[in-house]
Amino acid sequence: MPAVRPRPAPAPPGTPSAPPRRTAFAEGLDRLRAAATTEPGRLRIIGAVIALLVVAFGAVTAWQSYDRAAAADDVLNRSQPLSSDAADIYRSLADANTAASSGFLAGGQETAAAGSRYEKDIRTAAEKLVKAAANSEPKSPSALAIAKINRLLPEYKGLVERARVYNRQGYPVGGAYLRLANSTMQEQMLPAAEELYTSENERLKADYGDATPYPWAAMALGVVALAALAWAQHRAYRRTNRVLNHGLVAASGAAVIVLLWLVVGHSVARSGLNGSYDHGVRSLNALHDARIASLKARGNENLSLVARGADTVKVGEKTYDKYYYDFDRDIADLGKRLAEARRLADDTAGGKPVAAAEADMAVWRQRHDSVRTEDENGNYQQALDKVIGDKDATGECFDSVDDNLRTALEHEQREFQQSARDGLHAMGFLPVGAAVLAVLGAAGAVFGIGRRLSEYR
Repeated sequence: MPAVRPRPAPAPPGTPSAPPRRTAFAEGLDRLRAAATTEPGRLRIIGAVIALLVVAFGAVTAWQSYDRAAAADDVLNRSQPLSSDAADIYRSLADANTAASSGFLAGGQETAAAGSRYEKDIRTAAEKLVKAAANSEPKSPSALAIAKINRLLPEYKGLVERARVYNRQGYPVGGAYLRLANSTMQEQMLPAAEELYTSENERLKADYGDATPYPWAAMALGVVALAALAWAQHRAYRRTNRVLNHGLVAASGAAVIVLLWLVVGHSVARSGLNGSYDHGVRSLNALHDARIASLKARGNENLSLVARGADTVKVGEKTYDKYYYDFDRDIADLGKRLAEARRLADDTAGGKPVAAAEADMAVWRQRHDSVRTEDENGNYQQALDKVIGDKDATGECFDSVDDNLRTALEHEQREFQQSARDGLHAMGFLPVGAAVLAVLGAAGAVFGIGRRLSEYR
């Protein structure tokens, strides 16, 4: 049977209890207070605080600079190219629809150029959709829009092929299939492509928003670190009557270089990125919108002859041919987009093709009025010749507008890339440079304080 351990006797009344055990933090504070009562202890505390401030300044500078440089790189190499790809998807789909209607109007005499243009546009749209899908987040608005277009694209192609087959055989039902294909494009595919374009533009704006804000936290830490270094040097001067402490001077120099690099580098980067948006992205958006408006106008002009009055729209008390009515709306929108693009163009190379497109649009309007007159008077063949003919046709004006807009887009794309690249390069080496200089500055501060401590040994 195990022995029973006796219970300890209770303490007599009035006996003081043992004090509670102190925490390591409390003991550390006591040691810090004790060290601060001596000059060597105070110097150690000052050296540690200054080194910590300089390292923190360098770390925050490297972090914020890297974050902004990464966003600037996304602007240049990811979000803006994807925004342009989204615009190209819209343009390719709209142009394919226009090419399909132009080929249909030619009947059995459809040219190889019209067929090739249609196939090229469909292929371009499919390729750009694959690229956009690879860079979109699952279940995001962009991904949903891409999925919708991919689902409808085979259906649209099937309707166009049926329209072609029946048209070559002379059956009027071919026009119904083409109008159904156009309805699928205009009411489902192009709105989805526009949503994709809008989503990619929002992503581009978000990347600009991440790349351009000033790094206030790093700047504030830099000012605090420099103030602490200045105070420490003034304190050393008052106690030793020595003008300079080499270690603290070196730390101050490193902090000044990082702060100036941060302020100047970010200001240059911000200027370049803002320039790339104001003189690049805004112009590109206006030109993309103008190109889309011209494609819509051309498609409606063709379909007005395909439908031959079968589709109408009522506005107030008046009834209009649907496609003529839509053409008037689209050509007016084209005029506004071209005026905006000309206003945003900041040099002759960008403004000249836009002005030429405006002149072509004016001629297009005149020729379209003639087409409408012929069509309304029952002269269908004359109207058709004025739309897809070889001479003085509205198709020439559309092609010229499109070519001039392509030239302007290529110029503005180069302008954007140059400005954005300048902005990115201004921050290129700052994260690494700030980290290295911060370590050297902290080492200089420790060395400078260490030299003072050696005088007490």
